[in-house]
Amino acid sequence: MPSLDKTDLKILDALQKNGARSTADIAQAAGISQSPCWRRISLLEESGVIRRRVALLDRHQLGLSVMVFASVKLASHGWQSLPTFKQQVVSFPEVIQCFLVMGDTDFVLLVATPTIEDYNLFIQKRLSQVPGVQSIESRIVLEETKNTTELPLELLRPNTAER
Repeated sequence: MPSLDKTDLKILDALQKNGARSTADIAQAAGISQSPCWRRISLLEESGVIRRRVALLDRHQLGLSVMVFASVKLASHGWQSLPTFKQQVVSFPEVIQCFLVMGDTDFVLLVATPTIEDYNLFIQKRLSQVPGVQSIESRIVLEETKNTTELPLELLRPNTAER
């Protein structure tokens, strides 16, 4: 993990709030000039701290109204087919997030579909057909109380040595 100072964290905070901001705007928010700001952003990208910059789309505006958390339990022999399971699940466009977790379930998937009927078809024709799947438990999202991509940078302790 690269060593980040307060300025880096200010840059990251500005970018994660709005990745389309100009370098001049970000530099002003970080309290530095534009050229060093651009260099720092480049270094943060090269080091992998900034993976990529994307546009956040409104799923409701696009007709993807149904959001479901699907908990998948693999059969005891399912762990042998773990690479196959992962490969197939990440190829499903409905799956927007996939987590391997500890506990009474093995994976938690976040799935987006236009309708509940579409989700039902996804479960029947795709997810339940993946080798090693023992059970699937679904939780339909009724309301999004909080949905953010912003990481809690205020919890990090910056490196005090300035660049």
